[in-house]
Parts: sequence; structure tokens; C-alpha cells
Amino acid sequence: MDPQHTVPRTSASSQPVDSVRLVVIDGPDASRAIEASGEQLSVGTADGNDLVLTDPQVSRFHVTLTCAPLGVSILDGGSTNGTFFEGARLERATVPIGAVIALGQSRVRIEKGGRVDVELLDSEGEPGFERFSARSAAMRRVLAQLLKAAQSEVSVLLVGESGTGKELLARALHERGPRKNGAFETVDCASLSPTLVGSELFGHEKGAFTGADRRHIGAFERAHGGTLFLDEIGELPESLQPMLLGALERKRFRRLGGRDEVQVDVRIVGATHRDLRAEVNAQRFRLDLYYRLAVVRLAVPALRERLDDLAPLVEHFAKDAHARPADLDRLLDASFLEQLRRHDWPGNVRELRNVVDATLAMGEPPVLISGDGVVTTLPPPSSTPSVGPQLALTPLLEQPYKDARQLVLHEFERAYLPKLLERASGNVSQAARDADMDRSHLWELLRRHGLR
Repeated sequence: MDPQHTVPRTSASSQPVDSVRLVVIDGPDASRAIEASGEQLSVGTADGNDLVLTDPQVSRFHVTLTCAPLGVSILDGGSTNGTFFEGARLERATVPIGAVIALGQSRVRIEKGGRVDVELLDSEGEPGFERFSARSAAMRRVLAQLLKAAQSEVSVLLVGESGTGKELLARALHERGPRKNGAFETVDCASLSPTLVGSELFGHEKGAFTGADRRHIGAFERAHGGTLFLDEIGELPESLQPMLLGALERKRFRRLGGRDEVQVDVRIVGATHRDLRAEVNAQRFRLDLYYRLAVVRLAVPALRERLDDLAPLVEHFAKDAHARPADLDRLLDASFLEQLRRHDWPGNVRELRNVVDATLAMGEPPVLISGDGVVTTLPPPSSTPSVGPQLALTPLLEQPYKDARQLVLHEFERAYLPKLLERASGNVSQAARDADMDRSHLWELLRRHGLR
């Protein structure tokens, strides 16, 4: 084998997760069944869904089902005729295993599937991925999928809330892919007017429109041989969608106001905070363009879904801001981090960075505003770093030895066990090995402290 084409070894592990099985019990596709190969299944009439129905009253991307701790999470994709459970129309809800949902003329039963292994990436052992500070299973799963997608040249669509780090992921995809020596060009489709988006993508000739006093080379040409990152692609005007589709299919285009065709070879990575499948259902986004952009679709988790990454992210941002060791210790104080964990982080990782920078600059954290508009004022980080809940020893000295010892041990376990689980990314077997402890005893301690 040519050593230049050897796939680099990755630091990865796997995690078993529950899956779901769907059975169509009524409608044009009755008796059709499918089992998820991961945690999620999509249902609709368009190709690309896991369960493709022929029911004319079902939307193209009708509903998405995801395994959840208390059952199955249902997310309707803005369907025309809705998703119903026991007569109630659902937009976002959790239903139990065994539930029957109605889509158009069809009824689908949700059954429990088998256990499937999901690959997790050890970002600390992967060059270029250390910046993500990923300890949580949710983020390590995305990074494993990203690294796999990077080995090819297919288009990738990154979907997630604003501030989750989609551009950083796009750069990592480029840097670990076969086009890493080429250019990486970014076009923010949300920040430009329709005329300027077209010019920035395709370029223009002199005199193409008012103010075009010279030729402009667009991002497609500048990214030739490399990667073009289309940020907030969901904001692309409908008038430009056919032009983009044509450029992707034919790999050539004309500059605005030009006659000659320009041939290009680029890899496309898109990002959006919108659900483009819902936009397709609403006929605001072309289905054929969606297929071109979302050959691989990666859902980037919100910060509230990856709280195990909060402490390493705080440390990373503080070090990036050249924080003094004493300030770093205060930011990583257990009680301060616990306060941060209670926030829902509507601005995600970008908001967390602002909090760290403001705290270092002003000596106290800024006011936090939740997604529901609730205002929280955090106390300044403690000047005395702690490893967990503090014990007042003097009262204990007056108690019987057995009682005092039990209280000290209880407080130690309260501080030790969450950190142990965090280091092991929630894997109890790994945590038991790290602590040199019998797994059954660790399970008993976790149940005693309400951690399982």
C-alpha cells in the first residue's frame, strides 16, 4: 500500500447506546419496518430519510425520533399535516416505547431496538482536535464522525445553535482532509445583501452593477483546490439557490455580468442554525440543493448538552487569555463551576468564552440571562480554591469518632465521585478501573449519592 494513502490511526473508543425500531402498522406502507443504526431516525417521503414513506399526506422530512432517557424524543420538522400522539399534535415531545404516532394516513409504532456501539474520539490524543476540549460523549461522538468525514471530499452540513463552534469544526475538517494544503474560504450568507452574496460567491465583472468599478474574484475561485465554508447557508436567498446548485453540479459558473465560464474544484462545507429539512418542507429551501450540501449531516450539540466539557473549556479560554495561575485556580473552583453548570447557555461556547474573558477583566462574572429571560448574578469566584464542599472540622471534634468519620467520608465521596465520572466520560467501568475499585461497590456509592 502507498504510505501516502494510509489512513492515520485515531484515538477512539466506543459507547453502547439504545436504538429504536419503527413499524408501520397502518397506511400505504403498512408492515414496513426499520431499526436505527444509531440513536436517531428520520421519517418522511424524501430520499435520505431512514424510513421513506409513500403516504402523500406525509411531508418530505416529516419527523425525527431520538432515543432519550425517558423514552423517545419526537421533533416534528414543520410538517404540513403534523405529527400526532393520542390525538395531540406534537412539535417537540417525549413519548414512551410502544407509543403509536400518526403521520398523515399512516400510523407508526415505536419499539425498542437493540444496542449499538457508537464511536467516540479521544480529542486529547488527536492532533488538531485538542482545541475542542471534548470530554463529553456527545462531543466526542461528533468529532469521531467529523474525522471520518474528513478522509473523503464529500459535502458536509454542520447543524447546530449559534455559538457551538461550527466554523472551528469546519476548519478541523479541512485541516485533516486531503485538501489541507489548499485555501479555506468563508462566506457568511447571513451578513451580506442578496447582491453582495452573489458577488462574494461567484465574483463579478466591472460594470456588473452600480458600484462595480473593477473585476472581483469570488470565493469559489479563491477556494479552487481547497474548501469553501458557507456559514449560515440557511439564510441564502431563494434567488441565488439555483446558481449555487448549478455551480455545485457543473463545477463551473459565470461571474456576475460575465460571459465566460470559470471552472473550479472545491469542497463545500455548510453550516446553519436552522433546520434545513423544515425549510425544505416549507419550500423555502430547494430539496436538490439540500441533497448536494448534506451528503454528510453532523448535528453539533449545544453547550447545555455537553456540560462535562465546561471545566476544560473554561481552562482553555483562561489560558488563551494568559490568565495568572491564581485567576485560573479561582475560575476552576468547584463551587464556581457548579454555578456555571446551572446556566442553560443560550449563547453556547461563545457565551462561555465571554464570561471567562469578562471575569478575568473585571474580577467578577457578568450577569447571565437564560434562554427564558431569567437574570442570574453569579458570585465572584472564590479566592480560596477548593476541591469540593468544605467541612467545618471544629464541630466534628465534639462528636463520637464513628459519626464524625462517617460525615467526613460522606463529604469526600460527594466531591470525589462526580470528578471520577467526569474523567471517565460517564463510563462506570472505566471509572472503577481508574479508582482501583470494584465496579459493584462503585455502583452502590453512585446510587447512594443520587448519581445513578
